Amino acid sequence: MSYHLESIPNRNSRPTLLIREAWREGKRIRKKTRANLTGMPEPLVNGIRALLKGGIALESVEDAFTIRRALPHGHVAAGLGTLRRLGLVRLLHRHPGRERDLAIAAILARLLDPGSKLATARHLSPDTAASSLGAVLGLGPVTGNELLGMLDWLLRRQRHIEKSLAHRHLGEATLILYDVTSSFLEGGCCPLAAFGHNRDGKKGKKQIVFGLLCTEEGCPVAVEVFAGNRGDPMTLGAQIAKIRDRFGVGRVALVGDRGMITTARIREELEPATLDWISALKATDIRKLLRQQGPEGGEPAPLCPETLVPDQVAEIVSPEFPGERLLVCLNPRLRQQRARKREALLEATEEILETIAQGLRHRGRDWINRRVGREANRRKVEKHFQITVTDEALTWSRNQENIAAEARLDGLYVIRTSLDAATMGPAEVVEAYKNLSRVEQAFRLLKTTRLEVRPVYVYNADRVRAHVFLCMLAYYVEWHLRRRLAPLLFEDDDRQQARAKRTSPVQPARISDRAKAKADTKTTAEGFPVHSLKTLLDDLATLTLNQVTLPTNPDQGFPMIAQATPLQRKAFELLEVEPAKIVPSTMPV
Repeated sequence: MSYHLESIPNRNSRPTLLIREAWREGKRIRKKTRANLTGMPEPLVNGIRALLKGGIALESVEDAFTIRRALPHGHVAAGLGTLRRLGLVRLLHRHPGRERDLAIAAILARLLDPGSKLATARHLSPDTAASSLGAVLGLGPVTGNELLGMLDWLLRRQRHIEKSLAHRHLGEATLILYDVTSSFLEGGCCPLAAFGHNRDGKKGKKQIVFGLLCTEEGCPVAVEVFAGNRGDPMTLGAQIAKIRDRFGVGRVALVGDRGMITTARIREELEPATLDWISALKATDIRKLLRQQGPEGGEPAPLCPETLVPDQVAEIVSPEFPGERLLVCLNPRLRQQRARKREALLEATEEILETIAQGLRHRGRDWINRRVGREANRRKVEKHFQITVTDEALTWSRNQENIAAEARLDGLYVIRTSLDAATMGPAEVVEAYKNLSRVEQAFRLLKTTRLEVRPVYVYNADRVRAHVFLCMLAYYVEWHLRRRLAPLLFEDDDRQQARAKRTSPVQPARISDRAKAKADTKTTAEGFPVHSLKTLLDDLATLTLNQVTLPTNPDQGFPMIAQATPLQRKAFELLEVEPAKIVPSTMPV
Protein backbone atom coordinates (compact mmCIF):
# COMPACT_ATOMS: atom_id res chain seq x y z
CA MET A 1 0.00 0.00 0.00
CA SER A 2 1.35 3.44 -0.94
CA TYR A 3 0.27 7.04 -1.18
CA HIS A 4 1.03 9.45 -4.00
CA LEU A 5 -0.03 12.83 -5.37
CA GLU A 6 -1.93 12.62 -8.65
CA SER A 7 -2.84 15.49 -10.98
CA ILE A 8 -6.06 15.06 -13.01
CA PRO A 9 -6.39 17.54 -15.90
CA ASN A 10 -9.61 19.51 -16.43
CA ARG A 11 -10.60 21.06 -19.74
CA ASN A 12 -11.68 24.51 -18.56
CA SER A 13 -10.17 24.80 -15.08
CA ARG A 14 -7.01 24.07 -13.15
CA PRO A 15 -5.95 20.42 -12.66
CA THR A 16 -7.33 18.57 -9.68
CA LEU A 17 -4.70 17.50 -7.16
CA LEU A 18 -5.60 14.38 -5.22
CA ILE A 19 -3.83 12.28 -2.61
CA ARG A 20 -4.45 8.71 -3.70
CA GLU A 21 -3.98 5.45 -1.85
CA ALA A 22 -2.98 2.56 -4.10
CA TRP A 23 -2.78 -1.18 -3.49
CA ARG A 24 -2.74 -4.37 -5.53
CA GLU A 25 -5.48 -6.98 -5.62
CA GLY A 26 -4.28 -9.91 -7.69
CA LYS A 27 -3.42 -8.49 -11.10
CA ARG A 28 -5.37 -5.26 -10.60
CA ILE A 29 -4.28 -1.93 -9.05
CA ARG A 30 -6.88 -0.38 -6.78
CA LYS A 31 -6.94 3.38 -5.93
CA LYS A 32 -8.80 5.41 -3.38
CA THR A 33 -8.88 9.19 -2.95
CA ARG A 34 -7.86 10.27 0.53
CA ALA A 35 -7.64 14.10 0.10
CA ASN A 36 -8.24 16.87 -2.46
CA LEU A 37 -5.44 19.46 -2.49
CA THR A 38 -6.77 21.59 -5.35
CA GLY A 39 -6.38 25.29 -4.55
CA MET A 40 -3.80 24.82 -1.79
CA PRO A 41 -0.59 27.01 -1.93
CA GLU A 42 2.11 25.57 -4.17
CA PRO A 43 4.86 25.47 -1.45
CA LEU A 44 2.57 23.43 0.77
CA VAL A 45 1.76 21.08 -2.10
CA ASN A 46 5.48 20.63 -2.84
CA GLY A 47 6.15 19.85 0.81
CA ILE A 48 3.41 17.20 0.86
CA ARG A 49 4.78 15.74 -2.37
CA ALA A 50 8.24 15.48 -0.74
CA LEU A 51 6.72 13.77 2.31
CA LEU A 52 4.90 11.24 0.14
CA LYS A 53 8.20 10.42 -1.59
CA GLY A 54 9.86 9.55 1.72
CA GLY A 55 11.08 12.93 2.92
CA ILE A 56 10.69 14.36 6.39
CA ALA A 57 8.81 17.37 7.69
CA LEU A 58 10.95 20.40 8.62
CA GLU A 59 9.96 23.04 11.10
CA SER A 60 12.66 25.52 9.90
CA VAL A 61 15.23 25.91 7.11
CA GLU A 62 18.02 25.04 9.57
CA ASP A 63 16.54 21.54 9.80
CA ALA A 64 17.19 20.98 6.07
CA PHE A 65 20.98 20.89 6.48
CA THR A 66 23.68 22.09 8.86
CA ILE A 67 26.80 24.08 7.94
CA ARG A 68 29.38 22.77 10.39
CA ARG A 69 32.22 24.99 9.15
CA ALA A 70 32.88 27.65 6.48
CA LEU A 71 36.47 28.07 5.26
CA PRO A 72 37.74 30.87 2.98
CA HIS A 73 38.20 29.15 -0.37
CA GLY A 74 38.06 31.38 -3.45
CA HIS A 75 41.63 32.70 -3.11
CA VAL A 76 42.87 29.13 -2.57
CA ALA A 77 41.07 27.98 -5.73
CA ALA A 78 42.58 30.90 -7.69
CA GLY A 79 46.13 30.21 -6.50
CA LEU A 80 45.99 26.42 -6.69
CA GLY A 81 44.25 26.46 -10.07
CA THR A 82 46.91 28.81 -11.46
CA LEU A 83 49.74 26.74 -9.98
CA ARG A 84 48.34 23.58 -11.57
CA ARG A 85 47.72 25.27 -14.91
CA LEU A 86 51.35 26.43 -14.95
CA GLY A 87 52.52 22.83 -14.53
CA LEU A 88 54.37 23.73 -11.35
CA VAL A 89 53.10 20.60 -9.60
CA ARG A 90 55.00 18.37 -12.01
CA LEU A 91 58.07 20.62 -11.83
CA LEU A 92 58.20 20.11 -8.09
CA HIS A 93 58.12 16.34 -8.62
CA ARG A 94 56.51 14.07 -11.16
CA HIS A 95 55.28 11.64 -8.51
CA PRO A 96 52.75 12.51 -5.77
CA GLY A 97 54.07 12.58 -2.23
CA ARG A 98 53.74 14.22 1.14
CA GLU A 99 56.71 16.54 0.54
CA ARG A 100 55.31 17.71 -2.79
CA ASP A 101 51.91 18.46 -1.26
CA LEU A 102 53.54 20.35 1.61
CA ALA A 103 55.65 22.34 -0.86
CA ILE A 104 52.53 23.30 -2.85
CA ALA A 105 50.80 24.32 0.38
CA ALA A 106 53.81 26.37 1.55
CA ILE A 107 54.08 28.18 -1.80
CA LEU A 108 50.39 29.12 -1.77
CA ALA A 109 50.46 30.00 1.94
CA ARG A 110 53.36 32.37 1.23
CA LEU A 111 51.26 33.95 -1.54
CA LEU A 112 47.97 34.15 0.39
CA ASP A 113 49.00 34.68 4.02
CA PRO A 114 52.77 34.74 4.61
CA GLY A 115 54.03 33.77 8.04
CA SER A 116 56.47 31.55 9.88
CA LYS A 117 56.61 27.82 9.21
CA LEU A 118 54.90 27.16 12.55
CA ALA A 119 52.10 29.60 11.74
CA THR A 120 51.74 28.04 8.29
CA ALA A 121 51.48 24.57 9.82
CA ARG A 122 48.68 25.74 12.11
CA HIS A 123 46.81 27.38 9.24
CA LEU A 124 46.97 24.12 7.25
CA SER A 125 45.94 21.72 10.04
CA PRO A 126 42.21 20.82 10.20
CA ASP A 127 41.60 21.95 13.78
CA THR A 128 43.20 25.39 13.30
CA ALA A 129 42.68 25.91 9.55
CA ALA A 130 42.53 29.50 8.33
CA SER A 131 41.50 28.52 4.79
CA SER A 132 40.51 25.51 2.72
CA LEU A 133 44.09 24.94 1.52
CA GLY A 134 44.89 22.03 3.82
CA ALA A 135 41.52 20.37 3.21
CA VAL A 136 41.75 20.66 -0.58
CA LEU A 137 45.23 19.10 -0.60
CA GLY A 138 44.17 16.47 1.94
CA LEU A 139 47.10 17.23 4.25
CA GLY A 140 45.55 16.39 7.59
CA PRO A 141 47.50 17.56 10.67
CA VAL A 142 50.71 19.40 9.77
CA THR A 143 53.62 20.19 12.09
CA GLY A 144 56.31 22.81 11.90
CA ASN A 145 59.01 20.14 11.75
CA GLU A 146 57.33 18.67 8.66
CA LEU A 147 57.61 22.02 6.90
CA LEU A 148 61.27 22.30 7.88
CA GLY A 149 61.83 18.85 6.41
CA MET A 150 60.00 20.00 3.29
CA LEU A 151 62.53 22.85 2.95
CA ASP A 152 65.36 20.30 2.88
CA TRP A 153 63.48 18.34 0.18
CA LEU A 154 62.78 21.49 -1.85
CA LEU A 155 66.43 22.58 -1.79
CA ARG A 156 67.44 19.24 -3.31
CA ARG A 157 64.93 19.90 -6.11
CA GLN A 158 66.03 23.51 -6.75
CA ARG A 159 68.51 22.79 -9.56
CA HIS A 160 65.97 20.71 -11.48
CA ILE A 161 63.16 23.24 -11.01
CA GLU A 162 65.30 26.22 -12.07
CA LYS A 163 66.58 24.36 -15.12
CA SER A 164 63.01 23.50 -16.13
CA LEU A 165 61.89 27.12 -15.69
CA ALA A 166 64.86 28.31 -17.74
CA HIS A 167 64.03 25.93 -20.59
CA ARG A 168 60.42 27.07 -20.45
CA HIS A 169 61.02 30.83 -20.45
CA LEU A 170 64.48 31.43 -21.94
CA GLY A 171 64.89 30.86 -25.64
CA GLU A 172 67.60 31.55 -28.18
CA ALA A 173 69.04 35.09 -28.43
CA THR A 174 67.28 36.23 -25.27
CA LEU A 175 67.84 38.73 -22.48
CA ILE A 176 68.26 37.78 -18.83
CA LEU A 177 67.83 40.43 -16.14
CA TYR A 178 69.96 40.09 -13.01
CA ASP A 179 70.11 42.11 -9.82
CA VAL A 180 70.80 41.51 -6.14
CA THR A 181 69.35 42.72 -2.89
CA SER A 182 69.83 42.03 0.79
CA SER A 183 67.56 41.00 3.64
CA PHE A 184 68.33 41.48 7.32
CA LEU A 185 68.22 38.61 9.79
CA GLU A 186 67.24 38.44 13.43
CA GLY A 187 69.97 36.87 15.56
CA GLY A 188 73.39 35.74 14.45
CA CYS A 189 73.02 31.95 14.29
CA CYS A 190 72.89 31.65 10.51
CA PRO A 191 76.35 31.00 8.96
CA LEU A 192 75.35 33.19 6.00
CA ALA A 193 74.62 36.19 8.22
CA ALA A 194 77.20 38.96 7.93
CA PHE A 195 77.47 42.73 7.94
CA GLY A 196 77.48 44.26 4.48
CA HIS A 197 75.95 46.96 2.29
CA ASN A 198 72.60 47.40 4.04
CA ARG A 199 69.67 48.18 1.73
CA ASP A 200 66.98 47.81 4.39
CA GLY A 201 67.96 50.68 6.66
CA LYS A 202 68.46 48.33 9.62
CA LYS A 203 71.68 49.44 11.27
CA GLY A 204 73.42 46.86 13.39
CA LYS A 205 71.62 43.93 11.71
CA LYS A 206 73.41 41.14 9.92
CA GLN A 207 72.04 40.19 6.54
CA ILE A 208 72.04 37.80 3.60
CA VAL A 209 72.40 38.71 -0.06
CA PHE A 210 70.43 37.03 -2.82
CA GLY A 211 70.42 37.50 -6.57
CA LEU A 212 67.42 37.02 -8.86
CA LEU A 213 67.46 36.01 -12.53
CA CYS A 214 64.40 37.09 -14.53
CA THR A 215 63.23 37.08 -18.10
CA GLU A 216 62.96 40.31 -20.05
CA GLU A 217 59.32 40.57 -18.89
CA GLY A 218 60.30 40.13 -15.25
CA CYS A 219 59.26 36.48 -14.80
CA PRO A 220 61.62 34.88 -12.22
CA VAL A 221 63.52 31.73 -13.20
CA ALA A 222 66.29 31.33 -10.59
CA VAL A 223 67.55 32.71 -7.29
CA GLU A 224 70.75 32.25 -5.31
CA VAL A 225 71.65 33.18 -1.74
CA PHE A 226 75.07 34.50 -0.70
CA ALA A 227 76.74 35.58 2.50
CA GLY A 228 75.73 39.04 3.68
CA ASN A 229 79.18 40.57 3.05
CA ARG A 230 79.38 39.42 -0.59
CA GLY A 231 79.80 42.37 -2.96
CA ASP A 232 77.41 42.70 -5.90
CA PRO A 233 80.04 42.08 -8.62
CA MET A 234 81.30 38.98 -6.79
CA THR A 235 77.90 37.28 -7.27
CA LEU A 236 78.14 37.50 -11.05
CA GLY A 237 80.43 34.50 -11.60
CA ALA A 238 77.93 32.05 -10.11
CA GLN A 239 75.20 33.34 -12.42
CA ILE A 240 77.41 33.07 -15.49
CA ALA A 241 78.15 29.42 -14.66
CA LYS A 242 74.45 28.78 -14.04
CA ILE A 243 73.38 30.29 -17.37
CA ARG A 244 76.13 28.70 -19.44
CA ASP A 245 76.54 25.28 -17.82
CA ARG A 246 73.26 24.40 -16.11
CA PHE A 247 70.69 26.13 -18.30
CA GLY A 248 72.46 25.47 -21.58
CA VAL A 249 70.97 28.60 -23.13
CA GLY A 250 72.32 29.61 -26.54
CA ARG A 251 73.29 33.19 -27.28
CA VAL A 252 72.16 35.30 -24.36
CA ALA A 253 72.75 38.83 -23.09
CA LEU A 254 72.96 39.41 -19.35
CA VAL A 255 71.53 42.75 -18.20
CA GLY A 256 72.86 44.20 -14.95
CA ASP A 257 73.36 47.61 -13.37
CA ARG A 258 76.60 49.59 -13.35
CA GLY A 259 77.56 48.36 -9.90
CA MET A 260 77.11 44.74 -10.97
CA ILE A 261 78.62 44.43 -14.44
CA THR A 262 81.83 46.39 -13.99
CA THR A 263 84.76 46.61 -16.38
CA ALA A 264 86.68 44.11 -14.27
CA ARG A 265 83.82 41.56 -14.36
CA ILE A 266 83.50 42.06 -18.12
CA ARG A 267 87.16 41.35 -18.77
CA GLU A 268 87.60 38.53 -16.24
CA GLU A 269 84.29 36.64 -16.42
CA LEU A 270 81.85 37.66 -19.14
CA GLU A 271 84.26 37.77 -22.07
CA PRO A 272 85.91 34.38 -21.27
CA ALA A 273 82.39 32.87 -21.05
CA THR A 274 81.48 34.48 -24.43
CA LEU A 275 78.37 36.03 -22.91
CA ASP A 276 76.98 39.30 -24.24
CA TRP A 277 75.94 41.91 -21.72
CA ILE A 278 74.23 45.26 -21.21
CA SER A 279 75.19 47.64 -18.41
CA ALA A 280 75.92 51.32 -17.80
CA LEU A 281 78.92 53.53 -17.12
CA LYS A 282 79.66 54.88 -13.66
CA ALA A 283 79.92 58.63 -13.11
CA THR A 284 83.74 58.45 -12.97
CA ASP A 285 83.83 56.80 -16.41
CA ILE A 286 81.47 59.43 -17.83
CA ARG A 287 83.78 62.17 -16.55
CA LYS A 288 86.66 60.51 -18.41
CA LEU A 289 84.62 60.66 -21.61
CA LEU A 290 83.91 64.35 -21.02
CA ARG A 291 87.63 65.08 -20.65
CA GLN A 292 88.59 62.96 -23.67
CA GLN A 293 89.69 64.90 -26.75
CA GLY A 294 88.46 64.31 -30.29
CA PRO A 295 90.47 62.37 -32.87
CA GLU A 296 92.45 65.44 -34.00
CA GLY A 297 92.91 67.06 -30.62
CA GLY A 298 91.15 70.31 -31.48
CA GLU A 299 87.74 68.81 -32.09
CA PRO A 300 85.12 68.35 -29.35
CA ALA A 301 85.16 65.22 -27.23
CA PRO A 302 83.02 62.30 -28.40
CA LEU A 303 80.72 63.00 -25.44
CA CYS A 304 79.53 66.60 -25.42
CA PRO A 305 76.31 67.20 -23.39
CA GLU A 306 75.69 70.54 -25.10
CA THR A 307 75.17 68.84 -28.48
CA LEU A 308 72.83 66.08 -27.24
CA VAL A 309 69.16 66.11 -28.17
CA PRO A 310 66.89 65.59 -25.14
CA ASP A 311 65.00 62.29 -25.01
CA GLN A 312 67.05 60.83 -27.84
CA VAL A 313 69.74 58.15 -27.96
CA ALA A 314 73.17 59.00 -29.42
CA GLU A 315 75.75 56.30 -30.15
CA ILE A 316 79.44 57.05 -29.68
CA VAL A 317 82.73 55.13 -29.56
CA SER A 318 85.71 55.59 -27.29
CA PRO A 319 89.20 54.02 -27.16
CA GLU A 320 88.70 53.74 -23.40
CA PHE A 321 86.08 51.04 -24.05
CA PRO A 322 87.25 49.05 -27.09
CA GLY A 323 84.72 46.75 -28.74
CA GLU A 324 81.81 48.33 -26.91
CA ARG A 325 78.87 50.39 -28.06
CA LEU A 326 78.18 53.45 -25.89
CA LEU A 327 74.63 54.81 -26.02
CA VAL A 328 74.27 58.30 -24.55
CA CYS A 329 70.90 59.50 -23.22
CA LEU A 330 69.89 62.93 -21.92
CA ASN A 331 66.78 63.06 -19.73
CA PRO A 332 65.69 66.73 -19.40
CA ARG A 333 63.26 66.00 -16.56
CA LEU A 334 65.98 64.31 -14.52
CA ARG A 335 68.32 67.19 -15.37
CA GLN A 336 65.91 69.75 -13.91
CA GLN A 337 65.20 67.61 -10.86
CA ARG A 338 68.86 67.21 -9.98
CA ALA A 339 69.52 70.92 -10.48
CA ARG A 340 66.70 71.78 -8.05
CA LYS A 341 67.89 69.22 -5.53
CA ARG A 342 71.50 70.43 -5.67
CA GLU A 343 70.42 74.03 -5.13
CA ALA A 344 68.32 72.99 -2.13
CA LEU A 345 71.27 71.08 -0.64
CA LEU A 346 73.61 74.02 -1.17
CA GLU A 347 71.20 76.39 0.57
CA ALA A 348 70.75 73.97 3.48
CA THR A 349 74.54 73.71 3.86
CA GLU A 350 74.87 77.50 3.84
CA GLU A 351 72.32 77.68 6.66
CA ILE A 352 74.44 75.24 8.68
CA LEU A 353 77.58 77.32 8.06
CA GLU A 354 75.71 80.49 9.03
CA THR A 355 74.63 78.86 12.31
CA ILE A 356 78.24 77.89 13.05
CA ALA A 357 79.47 81.39 12.20
CA GLN A 358 76.99 82.98 14.61
CA GLY A 359 78.38 80.96 17.54
CA LEU A 360 82.03 81.86 17.08
CA ARG A 361 82.51 84.12 20.10
CA HIS A 362 85.36 82.94 22.30
CA ARG A 363 85.37 79.51 20.70
CA GLY A 364 88.65 79.41 18.83
CA ARG A 365 89.81 77.90 15.57
CA ASP A 366 89.96 74.33 16.85
CA TRP A 367 86.29 74.37 17.89
CA ILE A 368 85.29 75.85 14.53
CA ASN A 369 87.23 73.22 12.59
CA ARG A 370 85.67 70.41 14.60
CA ARG A 371 82.16 71.82 14.11
CA VAL A 372 82.67 72.40 10.39
CA GLY A 373 84.15 68.94 9.93
CA ARG A 374 81.21 67.36 11.74
CA GLU A 375 78.30 69.27 10.18
CA ALA A 376 79.31 71.03 6.97
CA ASN A 377 79.14 67.84 4.86
CA ARG A 378 75.84 66.64 6.30
CA ARG A 379 74.23 67.22 2.87
CA LYS A 380 77.26 65.76 0.99
CA VAL A 381 77.98 68.99 -0.90
CA GLU A 382 80.95 70.40 1.07
CA LYS A 383 83.05 69.80 -2.06
CA HIS A 384 81.16 72.67 -3.71
CA PHE A 385 82.32 75.23 -1.12
CA GLN A 386 85.55 77.02 -0.39
CA ILE A 387 85.59 77.40 3.42
CA THR A 388 88.07 79.56 5.31
CA VAL A 389 88.45 79.35 9.09
CA THR A 390 90.36 81.89 11.20
CA ASP A 391 90.47 82.55 14.92
CA GLU A 392 87.79 85.19 14.58
CA ALA A 393 85.76 84.38 11.47
CA LEU A 394 84.25 81.69 9.29
CA THR A 395 83.83 82.57 5.62
CA TRP A 396 82.73 80.53 2.65
CA SER A 397 81.82 80.83 -1.01
CA ARG A 398 80.49 78.50 -3.63
CA ASN A 399 82.93 76.81 -5.98
CA GLN A 400 81.10 77.62 -9.20
CA GLU A 401 83.58 75.66 -11.33
CA ASN A 402 82.88 72.42 -9.44
CA ILE A 403 79.15 73.06 -9.50
CA ALA A 404 79.18 73.66 -13.25
CA ALA A 405 81.24 70.53 -13.85
CA GLU A 406 78.76 68.41 -11.90
CA ALA A 407 75.80 70.12 -13.61
CA ARG A 408 77.06 68.88 -16.99
CA LEU A 409 76.32 65.33 -15.80
CA ASP A 410 72.75 66.09 -14.73
CA GLY A 411 70.27 63.86 -16.54
CA LEU A 412 73.08 62.19 -18.48
CA TYR A 413 73.64 58.44 -18.51
CA VAL A 414 75.53 56.12 -20.81
CA ILE A 415 74.51 52.53 -21.57
CA ARG A 416 77.28 50.14 -22.62
CA THR A 417 76.87 46.81 -24.40
CA SER A 418 78.76 44.14 -26.30
CA LEU A 419 75.81 43.49 -28.65
CA ASP A 420 76.32 44.65 -32.22
CA ALA A 421 73.90 46.94 -34.02
CA ALA A 422 72.57 44.13 -36.21
CA THR A 423 71.46 42.20 -33.12
CA MET A 424 69.89 45.07 -31.18
CA GLY A 425 69.30 48.69 -32.07
CA PRO A 426 70.20 51.64 -29.79
CA ALA A 427 66.63 52.19 -28.53
CA GLU A 428 66.20 48.47 -27.80
CA VAL A 429 69.42 48.38 -25.77
CA VAL A 430 68.34 51.34 -23.64
CA GLU A 431 64.90 49.79 -23.15
CA ALA A 432 66.48 46.48 -22.10
CA TYR A 433 68.59 48.21 -19.46
CA LYS A 434 65.60 50.10 -18.08
CA ASN A 435 63.75 46.79 -17.78
CA LEU A 436 65.88 46.15 -14.68
CA SER A 437 63.14 48.06 -12.86
CA ARG A 438 61.08 44.87 -13.16
CA VAL A 439 63.59 43.03 -10.99
CA GLU A 440 63.43 45.88 -8.49
CA GLN A 441 59.64 45.51 -8.47
CA ALA A 442 60.09 41.81 -7.73
CA PHE A 443 62.33 42.70 -4.77
CA ARG A 444 59.70 45.09 -3.41
CA LEU A 445 57.03 42.39 -3.59
CA LEU A 446 59.34 39.77 -2.10
CA LYS A 447 60.59 41.89 0.78
CA THR A 448 57.94 44.40 1.78
CA THR A 449 54.49 44.53 0.25
CA ARG A 450 53.45 40.92 -0.41
CA LEU A 451 55.54 37.81 0.15
CA GLU A 452 57.61 38.84 3.17
CA VAL A 453 60.86 37.00 2.60
CA ARG A 454 61.90 38.77 5.79
CA PRO A 455 62.02 38.26 8.68
CA VAL A 456 63.60 34.85 8.19
CA TYR A 457 62.47 32.39 10.84
CA VAL A 458 65.00 29.63 10.03
CA TYR A 459 68.72 29.68 10.81
CA ASN A 460 70.27 26.69 9.07
CA ALA A 461 72.10 27.92 5.95
CA ASP A 462 70.46 25.39 3.62
CA ARG A 463 67.02 26.14 4.99
CA VAL A 464 67.58 29.87 4.51
CA ARG A 465 68.40 29.14 0.87
CA ALA A 466 65.29 26.96 0.57
CA HIS A 467 63.15 29.66 2.20
CA VAL A 468 64.27 32.27 -0.34
CA PHE A 469 63.69 29.78 -3.17
CA LEU A 470 60.20 29.07 -1.81
CA CYS A 471 59.46 32.81 -1.86
CA MET A 472 60.68 33.00 -5.45
CA LEU A 473 58.27 30.22 -6.47
CA ALA A 474 55.44 32.09 -4.75
CA TYR A 475 56.39 35.20 -6.74
CA TYR A 476 56.41 33.06 -9.92
CA VAL A 477 52.76 32.17 -9.28
CA GLU A 478 51.92 35.77 -8.36
CA TRP A 479 53.56 37.09 -11.53
CA HIS A 480 51.25 34.93 -13.64
CA LEU A 481 48.25 35.82 -11.50
CA ARG A 482 48.89 39.51 -12.09
CA ARG A 483 49.14 39.00 -15.85
CA ARG A 484 45.85 37.10 -15.98
CA LEU A 485 43.95 39.36 -13.60
CA ALA A 486 45.29 42.64 -15.01
CA PRO A 487 41.84 43.76 -16.34
CA LEU A 488 40.57 43.80 -12.74
CA LEU A 489 43.70 45.32 -11.17
CA PHE A 490 45.35 48.72 -11.03
CA GLU A 491 47.71 47.47 -13.73
CA ASP A 492 48.01 48.19 -17.41
CA ASP A 493 46.32 45.43 -19.40
CA ASP A 494 46.99 47.11 -22.76
CA ARG A 495 50.79 47.18 -22.83
CA GLN A 496 50.91 47.39 -26.61
CA GLN A 497 49.16 50.77 -26.65
CA ALA A 498 51.31 51.96 -23.74
CA ARG A 499 54.47 51.10 -25.69
CA ALA A 500 53.10 52.82 -28.80
CA LYS A 501 52.61 56.06 -26.85
CA ARG A 502 56.30 56.14 -25.94
CA THR A 503 58.37 57.50 -28.82
CA SER A 504 61.74 57.18 -27.08
CA PRO A 505 63.05 54.81 -24.37
CA VAL A 506 64.47 57.86 -22.55
CA GLN A 507 60.96 59.19 -21.95
CA PRO A 508 59.00 58.11 -18.87
CA ALA A 509 56.83 55.03 -19.15
CA ARG A 510 53.33 55.67 -20.50
CA ILE A 511 50.03 54.04 -19.58
CA SER A 512 47.25 53.07 -21.94
CA ASP A 513 43.89 54.84 -22.14
CA ARG A 514 42.26 51.84 -20.51
CA ALA A 515 44.65 51.94 -17.54
CA LYS A 516 44.10 55.69 -17.13
CA ALA A 517 40.33 55.21 -17.17
CA LYS A 518 40.62 52.53 -14.48
CA ALA A 519 42.78 54.81 -12.32
CA ASP A 520 40.41 57.79 -12.72
CA THR A 521 37.07 56.03 -12.22
CA LYS A 522 38.23 53.16 -9.96
CA THR A 523 36.01 50.87 -12.06
CA THR A 524 36.64 48.63 -15.06
CA ALA A 525 34.92 48.97 -18.43
CA GLU A 526 32.45 46.28 -17.27
CA GLY A 527 31.60 48.18 -14.10
CA PHE A 528 33.60 46.09 -11.62
CA PRO A 529 35.54 47.86 -8.84
CA VAL A 530 39.28 47.96 -9.55
CA HIS A 531 41.45 46.09 -7.03
CA SER A 532 45.02 45.56 -6.02
CA LEU A 533 45.99 41.89 -6.10
CA LYS A 534 45.76 41.70 -2.30
CA THR A 535 42.26 43.14 -2.09
CA LEU A 536 41.09 40.99 -5.00
CA LEU A 537 42.36 37.85 -3.26
CA ASP A 538 40.60 39.02 -0.10
CA ASP A 539 37.40 39.37 -2.12
CA LEU A 540 37.81 35.89 -3.60
CA ALA A 541 38.35 34.49 -0.10
CA THR A 542 34.73 35.32 0.74
CA LEU A 543 33.72 32.50 -1.60
CA THR A 544 33.63 29.89 1.15
CA LEU A 545 33.95 26.13 1.17
CA ASN A 546 31.25 24.88 3.53
CA GLN A 547 31.20 21.62 5.47
CA VAL A 548 27.55 20.52 5.25
CA THR A 549 25.68 17.64 6.94
CA LEU A 550 22.10 16.39 6.47
CA PRO A 551 19.71 15.49 9.28
CA THR A 552 19.54 11.90 7.99
CA ASN A 553 23.37 11.52 8.14
CA PRO A 554 24.84 13.96 10.68
CA ASP A 555 28.13 12.07 10.99
CA GLN A 556 29.19 12.48 7.35
CA GLY A 557 29.89 15.88 5.83
CA PHE A 558 30.17 16.90 2.21
CA PRO A 559 31.63 20.07 0.60
CA MET A 560 29.43 22.83 -0.78
CA ILE A 561 30.78 26.07 -2.29
CA ALA A 562 28.99 29.37 -1.84
CA GLN A 563 27.56 31.07 -4.90
CA ALA A 564 30.11 33.33 -6.60
CA THR A 565 29.50 37.04 -7.12
CA PRO A 566 29.76 38.51 -10.65
CA LEU A 567 33.24 39.88 -9.84
CA GLN A 568 34.40 36.50 -8.56
CA ARG A 569 33.02 34.75 -11.65
CA LYS A 570 34.90 37.24 -13.85
CA ALA A 571 38.16 36.62 -11.96
CA PHE A 572 37.86 32.84 -12.32
CA GLU A 573 37.01 33.29 -15.99
CA LEU A 574 40.22 35.27 -16.53
CA LEU A 575 42.21 32.62 -14.67
CA GLU A 576 40.48 29.75 -16.52
CA VAL A 577 39.84 28.11 -13.16
CA GLU A 578 36.66 26.34 -12.02
CA PRO A 579 36.48 26.61 -8.22
CA ALA A 580 33.84 23.87 -8.02
CA LYS A 581 36.46 21.38 -9.23
CA ILE A 582 38.99 22.39 -6.57
CA VAL A 583 37.30 20.84 -3.56
CA PRO A 584 38.01 17.83 -1.34
CA SER A 585 35.99 14.70 -2.08
CA THR A 586 34.76 14.49 1.52
CA MET A 587 34.92 16.63 4.63
CA PRO A 588 34.90 14.42 7.73
CA VAL A 589 32.95 15.83 10.66
